Amino acid sequence: MTAPFTYTANPSRVIFGSGTLARVGEEIERLGLDRVMILTTPYQAEEGQRLAAQLGDRAAGVFGEAAMHTPVDVTERALAEFERSGAAGIVSLGGGSTIGLGKAIALRNDAPQLAVPTTYAGSEMTPIVGQTENERKTTQRTPKVLPETVVYDVDLTLHLPREMTVTSGINAIAHAVEAIYAEGANPVLGLMAEEGIGALMSAIGRLGEEGMGADPEARSDALYGAWLCAVCLGQGGVALHHKLCHVLGGTFDLPHAQTHTVILPHALAYNAPAVPDAMEQLKRATGSASPAAAFYDLAADAGVPTSLRELGMPEDGIDQAVEIALENPYYNPRPLEPEPMRDLLAAAWAGERPA
Repeated sequence: MTAPFTYTANPSRVIFGSGTLARVGEEIERLGLDRVMILTTPYQAEEGQRLAAQLGDRAAGVFGEAAMHTPVDVTERALAEFERSGAAGIVSLGGGSTIGLGKAIALRNDAPQLAVPTTYAGSEMTPIVGQTENERKTTQRTPKVLPETVVYDVDLTLHLPREMTVTSGINAIAHAVEAIYAEGANPVLGLMAEEGIGALMSAIGRLGEEGMGADPEARSDALYGAWLCAVCLGQGGVALHHKLCHVLGGTFDLPHAQTHTVILPHALAYNAPAVPDAMEQLKRATGSASPAAAFYDLAADAGVPTSLRELGMPEDGIDQAVEIALENPYYNPRPLEPEPMRDLLAAAWAGERPA
């Protein structure tokens, strides 16, 4: 018997393929926008300038200061530049930091957004915005921040560096893992989660130790899997894993994707006893009897960080992180208790492989 559930689809237009960056101009026109401001990180500012040249008069300028965890002071500078430029909308070209900045601007002025993801982070498919101020990261959920159009271009991911490929891929996988047992779990998201996790794990494995851009089919499958995982995050919900990552990122300024990579195996191991049905789905998706260990091994085999210590978190910050995480109650299938949570973070700090 299928249990009762509620399913709400988020309204967004998705264009997926290779060479689809060329369609950004027609999508801007479709949205009825005369001029748009392009957002990037400093690292991708040159790509933003090339897109501006492609758009011609439709480009109102490039703001290249997007930063991890969406600092409020950066958003305020971007908002001032948006108003000065006379832009009517936003094109966010980049990963989670850039798309997060676009969402933070839209939260304040309702500007239409077109997102062009270049990693597997998934922020483009969610009505969730996170912001950091005074070393605290807060999130809110509102349809105001959901991009109207998302253009996935596989070509933009062909040369994504190995560490970013693996860590942003595992970051995406984490969205689907929690959607399976989050408060808003339902059969539709369960199917998407299994498919997305399986596609990403297979693609990352096929990309192998060398030639990360040499397999366009694997890159296409990875981006497809990331899209499905992002839909899971946008339409489902989150639990302990995402809460801890927000606390660690906002408090200790840890890199976003790498933090998700480290925490996922341990958060899943914490919740596993409380979600037997979800674990069966994850066993099918990963092809492993121990999904938590499979996620750890995926990172370890790729040579990316598997411990909070490697990311620069001080060991004496563990108790502080637990305290902050417990300040505001939130849904999790297993009760949140200080000592088990401290054990979870201690294992993640040391980089221990879950049993």
